[in-house]
Amino acid sequence: MRKSILAFLFASVLLLALVPLMEVGPAGQFHVMAQSTFPNPTNQHACPSQTGAGGGREAIPAFVGPGSDGFSPNQSLCLPQLAPVPTGLSPLAFIVQGLEPGDRVDSQGTIYVESIRGVPGGVDLWRWSQPIDGAPNANGTLPFKYEGQPDNCGIFGLNGGGCVNNVGSPSNLGVAPGGGDADIALHAPDPNYSAILNLAFTSLTLAPGVTATHSTNRGDTFFTPPNAVAALVPGDDRMWNDASNDASTVYISYHDVATFNIEVQRSNNGGLTYVAGAGEAIEATTLPAAGSLVPTDSGNVAAQIKVDNNTSSCPSKGNLYVAFVAPDSATENSNTGPLRSVYVGVSTDAGLDAPTLTFTDHKVFTSPAGSPGAIHGTANIFPALAVDNFGYVYTIWSDNQNIFLSSSSDLGNTWTSPVRVNQDGTVGKSNVFPWVAADANGHVVVTWLGSNLTGNSNDVAAMQPTCTDGTTRCWAQWSVYMAESVNGHGAIPSFTQHIASDHFIHAGTICTNGTGCSNGDSRALADFFQVALDPQHRANIAFSDDHVASPLCSQQSPGHCANNDPQAFRVAVPYFTYQLKANKHIVTTGICAR
Repeated sequence: MRKSILAFLFASVLLLALVPLMEVGPAGQFHVMAQSTFPNPTNQHACPSQTGAGGGREAIPAFVGPGSDGFSPNQSLCLPQLAPVPTGLSPLAFIVQGLEPGDRVDSQGTIYVESIRGVPGGVDLWRWSQPIDGAPNANGTLPFKYEGQPDNCGIFGLNGGGCVNNVGSPSNLGVAPGGGDADIALHAPDPNYSAILNLAFTSLTLAPGVTATHSTNRGDTFFTPPNAVAALVPGDDRMWNDASNDASTVYISYHDVATFNIEVQRSNNGGLTYVAGAGEAIEATTLPAAGSLVPTDSGNVAAQIKVDNNTSSCPSKGNLYVAFVAPDSATENSNTGPLRSVYVGVSTDAGLDAPTLTFTDHKVFTSPAGSPGAIHGTANIFPALAVDNFGYVYTIWSDNQNIFLSSSSDLGNTWTSPVRVNQDGTVGKSNVFPWVAADANGHVVVTWLGSNLTGNSNDVAAMQPTCTDGTTRCWAQWSVYMAESVNGHGAIPSFTQHIASDHFIHAGTICTNGTGCSNGDSRALADFFQVALDPQHRANIAFSDDHVASPLCSQQSPGHCANNDPQAFRVAVPYFTYQLKANKHIVTTGICAR
């Protein structure tokens, strides 16, 4: 599976290459579809112009949906159409996109969303803190502040520049060292910085590997310059972060390209350097089945790393977990077998500040031969992991047809039989891109993309049939789903399913094969999206969406600008929605997992 994980590192470059550096005409050339009646309907701050008066730095037009099923109106997060601003100083510009959005909510209720443009476009960041950015709008949307590119802090501008306004300037190039992947992590309030939570940030580039920086003022500025050599092992892929609930400890995990083991490092300075601890999540006995020691090995797909940050005085606090999917045996791995087994690596010494982190791997589940999980694998993409406030651990995955959850009540040693999460109209259809978050006692939310058609999400014939009217009306129509449980660690947890998106967010295929994708549009949303829980136990979801044709269609696909035109030029944009009310059955007391 090396090609599927390395996929986005190289596909990021291709995504920009598909819409390459282009000559830009006079100001106003790309204003055909710019909104003017309500140029900023969600009152977002520091956005590029949406009125057509920005001299080339116009934002992608805003979208606000009606809301549905207990969720706020889906709102797009502002991005410039082009970077840099085309002027005499910088006559060329990249087309900007927002992929693989991730979100976190800190203990003070501040929401952060990041998305990637692809190498070398860097990463974009948005923040909403009610005391600073204002109360929710009357329609329920949030007035996010656009914070620019954390990995372009004064280093890719013709005249320097800071982090907060580093996009939209005619002298800023709008690029950064990374943009291939990104992640963020949040600490506890830091007494050294007015009780503000430290925000750690990483971004993936081609070489040398991982860029790291952090912010102590809620994303307004980041440490400059970023550390471009955060990974101890050169040549790496798909990093993830999580932080302990102190003021300085951050963990990073990433693939070592040489063996495809999952390297883990610790930072003791808020995410600037990761040299205090190191380890490998795939232990020696598991590596033959899950590594990639030769090019023909299947390898593994890794979920994000998770720290047990319980506040219930449970002894598991500080434990570190890494989930991954891989073949079931060394023989299957060497024969390019499917990634049909789910594993979780557990480190119990991470919270002890051990100089070397040790992991013990446990097999969660193996899809039987002939099942969808054995045919399509269990990535689909990615697997995901969460820990609740009493130390119960949850892992989820997709076999392309269904979303499954398994839980552990003994700190990752044993796991419940998998339970299908998706219900009702999603059963028998295609379901991919799972993510999970947990808090309280057994409170778990799972998100994914669900199609209205049956078949493999990668299958062009199944997902993109020829429509009699020449549109995309008969193509697979994808929605964002969320299922919620308040007894997630029970033997048979129950789930309530919601549709979080108030419109279809994508039409056609969704490829989960990385660089094996054959259709240029099939990776339009990249590989995942995320959900986070806020202090009120509400789900906050950031997802990528390309259902609206880009305003640049008049140049990129002349004559094809309708939203349901299969030839219309599209750019994926990050969207956000949140649960309006918390589940009244959430339990905040209980017994610790042991």
